[in-house]
Amino acid sequence: MSDQIDSAMIFAAGLGTRMGALTQRTPKPMLELAGGPMIGRTVQLARQAGVQSLVANTHYLHDSIAPYLAEHNVQVVQESPKILDTGGGLKNANRLLSSPTFTVNPDVVWLGVNPFEVLQNAWTSDMDALLLVVPVSGSVNRKEGDFSLHDGRLQRHGDMIYTGAQIIRTEVLREVDLNSFSMNVVWDILINRDALSGCVYPDKWCDIGTPDGLDLANSLLSSGSDV
Repeated sequence: MSDQIDSAMIFAAGLGTRMGALTQRTPKPMLELAGGPMIGRTVQLARQAGVQSLVANTHYLHDSIAPYLAEHNVQVVQESPKILDTGGGLKNANRLLSSPTFTVNPDVVWLGVNPFEVLQNAWTSDMDALLLVVPVSGSVNRKEGDFSLHDGRLQRHGDMIYTGAQIIRTEVLREVDLNSFSMNVVWDILINRDALSGCVYPDKWCDIGTPDGLDLANSLLSSGSDV
């Protein structure tokens, strides 16, 4: 295992449109999951894994999420007037992060071991980015993959789903001359030079993209499926 990764970026600026009425007055990361805000579980997992510095971007309903983040010692970077997407959000907050850094989406549930620890244990100093993926068979509610994984390297298309967590060296962001862009732009740069690494999450995983996904995640957690 390499040195401890001590910062993490939590992507919390999205509009949450697939949640419909649930996000008309509540930002998606603040929706209730197992008795507390969804994003709180992400903060807890990061702290348990020894991550010292947490940063989150905000945009939609900023005033409804920023106080909670501040209360939990998460630095807030508000994106205004426009949302910057994941890659642009990371680039905009880069000054507050170390490199390499974790990035994580809060709208998923890992039903087992801590994902930050899985990534940390698999990270080596020669990597540019390491994505945590799960096979379709390990997902409880998604059946289409994003990547294929061969000899530790990721390529587009296959039966591996991106779980929403990675370690990345932020220096690669300098290669993107845009303010607003997806992490997919960065990943494609690394794929083109066979430098996008992946490791497999060993337990079950649940996406929380819709109201049905939120209900399912809450049901799984209440039944004790969270190890």
